[in-house]
Amino acid sequence: MLHGRVALVTGASRGIGAAVARALGAHGAAVAVNYLRDAASAERVVAGIESSGGRARAFRADVTDPAAVQRMAAEVDDRFGPANVVVNNALRSYAFDPLARRTAWETTWSDYRDQLEGSLGGAVNVCRTMLPGMQARGDGRIVNVVTDLVERPSVPYHDYTTAKAALLGFSRNLAAELGPFGITVNCVAPGLVHPTDSSRTATDEQRDALEEATPLRRLATPDDVAGAVLFFASEWAAFVTGACLFVDGGLVMH
Repeated sequence: MLHGRVALVTGASRGIGAAVARALGAHGAAVAVNYLRDAASAERVVAGIESSGGRARAFRADVTDPAAVQRMAAEVDDRFGPANVVVNNALRSYAFDPLARRTAWETTWSDYRDQLEGSLGGAVNVCRTMLPGMQARGDGRIVNVVTDLVERPSVPYHDYTTAKAALLGFSRNLAAELGPFGITVNCVAPGLVHPTDSSRTATDEQRDALEEATPLRRLATPDDVAGAVLFFASEWAAFVTGACLFVDGGLVMH
């Protein structure tokens, strides 16, 4: 399905990013597994892709650093060729703990800025670096990972959700401008994804309540999110851009 594609997945050493990288690799893409600190986990993702006959390599870069992103893009190009599928999944570390979260009156501008720099700033840096090549080739798929909290703030994580809402707005503006170049830009919006490091602090009561409220009566898994990314990266979604697909079992319905 994705043979001949080169995919860059940011924040791909674990959780959603790792599942997305494995899925893209399983369907034929050469996968650049971006990570920041956990080299061992990134190499395990690479090894898993290669053991199934795919091609992958780990690339360390802080996506909030434009120079580091430029270096990573050059390394990916040298290894696999230019990336034509980009999945922006990296974010600032965040604990989804409904009991320890900051309220609106406790959340500072610094908190918002940190999350904006991670989710939006990282995506801006990656897209600005990759877009000239995509424009020149007249082809590209960009998929940005947001959250269903932008539509249904079941727990008001103010700084995190605001940053993801900004990423959604950025994505739709990109989609409007890049369509004439043959580049699509879409978002995937998971609900609470379990198991991931970020969801470990969610209480049993919160998970139970979400499952009860979810029409499909379970939480999303990393593989559920990867399936949605695969769709947007494939030719099946060639005429879809500016969309946001909620992967939350029906909690958000449009």
